[in-house]
Amino acid sequence: MTDVLRRGRGSLAFSFLVQGVAFALLVTRIPAIQDRYGVSDALLPAFLAAVPVLAGVGSVSTERLVKRVPPSRLLRWSQPVVLLALLGVGAGERMGELAVALAAFGLAVGMLDASMNMLGVSLQRSYGRSIMLSFHAAYSLGGIVGASLAWAGAHWGLALWVSYLPVVVVLLPAVLLGSRWYVDDRSPAPVEEEKGGEGQVVVFRWLLPLCLVMTVAYIGDSTVSNWSAKYLQDVLGSSEQMATVPYNVYMVTTLLGRAIGDFGVRRFGAVAVVRGGALVAAVGFAVVAGAPGAWVGMLGFTLLGLGLCVLVPQTFAAAGRLFPGASDAAVARLNIFNYVGFLIGSPLVGALGDLWSYRGAMLVPMVLVLVTLVYARSFAPRPDRYGGGHERPRTADVGRGSNGL
Repeated sequence: MTDVLRRGRGSLAFSFLVQGVAFALLVTRIPAIQDRYGVSDALLPAFLAAVPVLAGVGSVSTERLVKRVPPSRLLRWSQPVVLLALLGVGAGERMGELAVALAAFGLAVGMLDASMNMLGVSLQRSYGRSIMLSFHAAYSLGGIVGASLAWAGAHWGLALWVSYLPVVVVLLPAVLLGSRWYVDDRSPAPVEEEKGGEGQVVVFRWLLPLCLVMTVAYIGDSTVSNWSAKYLQDVLGSSEQMATVPYNVYMVTTLLGRAIGDFGVRRFGAVAVVRGGALVAAVGFAVVAGAPGAWVGMLGFTLLGLGLCVLVPQTFAAAGRLFPGASDAAVARLNIFNYVGFLIGSPLVGALGDLWSYRGAMLVPMVLVLVTLVYARSFAPRPDRYGGGHERPRTADVGRGSNGL
C-alpha cells in the first residue's frame, strides 16, 4: 500500500470527522436555534426540510461537476462553506438570516457528502478490501465531539455563536491543509457514449433497491438527529442539558459499530451485516417508543446507533461495486436518497407527533427499517454481473445510467 493512499485515507477520514462535528453542532442545538429566532413548532419542520432539499440540489450539481472537476477539489472548497454557514446560523438575529445560512449549509452539505463518498468508494477499490465503514466511523467520532461541545454550550448557557466560533476557527484551516492529500481515482474505466435509453432502465433496476435502503436508513437517522433532543425533553421530561445526550449516545454506538464493521463485512459478508443492523435498529425504535423515562430512552438510542450505523456505508460501497466504471455518478445519484430520507423523516415524525403522539411516531421508522431485510441480497457481490464475465454491464449502459435514474 503506497504512502499516497495512506495519506489520502487519513485526510479523507479527517474530512468525515469534521463534517460529523459540524452536523452535530447544528442538530443537537435545534431547540436553542428555535428559541433564538422565534421559530414556531409549526414552522420548524419547514426549516428542517429545507436543508435536505437544498442538499439534494447540491448532490445533483456534484454529479454534473465531477465530469469536469475532480471530486477532491469539490470537497476542498465545499467543506469550508459548511463551517462558515454553521457560524452564520449561530450569529444571525432575524429569521431571514437563519434561512440564508441554512440554505448555504444545505447546498454545501450536498456537494460535500457526495464528493466525500465518491473519494471513499474509489479508495476502497484501490485498497481492495472493505474500508468504507472506517470513514463513516470518523464521521461518528466527529458527531461525538460536536454533540459534546453542544452539551457544554447548553450547560454553560453560551450563545450559539460563542459555541460555534472556536470550532470554525480551529477546523477551517485544518481542513484546507488536509485537503492537500486527497486522492482522486485517476484511472476510471472508459465510458462510451451510445444512443438509446435501454441502459437507463437496467441501471435503475439495479440501483433502486439501494436507493430504497438509503432512504429508509436516513429516515431513521433523521429521526434521531432532528427529534431525539426534543423527544427526550418534551416526551420523557429531561432537562435541556440532558436532551443533548441522546445524539451523543447514538454517535458513540455508531462509532463502535463502524469501527468493527469492516471486519464484520470481511468475515460474514455485507448481507449478514446489513440484516443484523436492520433488526437491531427496529428493536431500538421499539424501546424508544415504549420508554417510561429518559434512561430507557437512552438505551433505545444506543441500539439505534448499533443498528443503523452499517446501512449507509454499505449502501455506498454496493453502488460502487454495481457500477465500477461510473462509481462517482452512481454515488452522487444514490446520495440524493440520503436527503429524500431526511426530507421524509423529519416532517413525518413531526406531523405524526402533532396529530397522534411522538411515541407512536417512533413506530413508523421502526416498520420502515425492517424493509431493509427484503433488499439485503442487493448488498451481495455479483460476479455474474461484472466480475465473472457472464453478464457484465456494458460501459455504454453504465455511462448512460449515470446521466439519469
